[in-house]
Amino acid sequence: MKLDVIKLDGSKAGDIDLDEALFGLEPRADILHRVVRWQRNNAQAGTHKVLTKSEVSYSTKKIYRQKGTGGARHGSRKSPTFRHGGVYKGPTPRSHGHDLTKKFRKLGLRHALSAKAKAGELVVIENAESEGKTAALAKQVANLGWKRALVIDGAAVNEGFARAARNIEGLDILPSMGANVYDILKRDTLVLTKAAVEALEARLK
Repeated sequence: MKLDVIKLDGSKAGDIDLDEALFGLEPRADILHRVVRWQRNNAQAGTHKVLTKSEVSYSTKKIYRQKGTGGARHGSRKSPTFRHGGVYKGPTPRSHGHDLTKKFRKLGLRHALSAKAKAGELVVIENAESEGKTAALAKQVANLGWKRALVIDGAAVNEGFARAARNIEGLDILPSMGANVYDILKRDTLVLTKAAVEALEARLK
């Protein structure tokens, strides 16, 4: 499939032939869902923790005599049945991550790229280079109509462009190796440089 290539000032800079195996698939929500869930679970900190019966701060003295009270036979205020007692089987630090094969992760990325191409939310630019001036880049982004955009560059991000984009709300930039399903789907517009297209095609074939 062919797509126009533009410059940051909006002028045309030729066209590019995109690989159908990466940008021409019929997007499948089930594949995208599995990859996004894998990403978000791996990103979850898993540091939730509660105090158990052995960890709460209370005296270990028996609270009242065993017999003759007419009540239950309690031995400790740390019991979960008492207020401020320990929590029974509460959350403890653990990893929420699970495995997903590399082959399936690549497939998910191909479907994410295809989803953006099919929705008409894919833009290819000649390069992502800037002098590092936020005001100038913000004006170009506004003229292009990018409200929530993810820019993916080649192997390395241009330092001036990254510095200029840092203070623009809704604009993110990643190197090609950082391209992932969650960030692609989260943004309204996916912007690829020509170098990013070449890198992604080499990575995902």
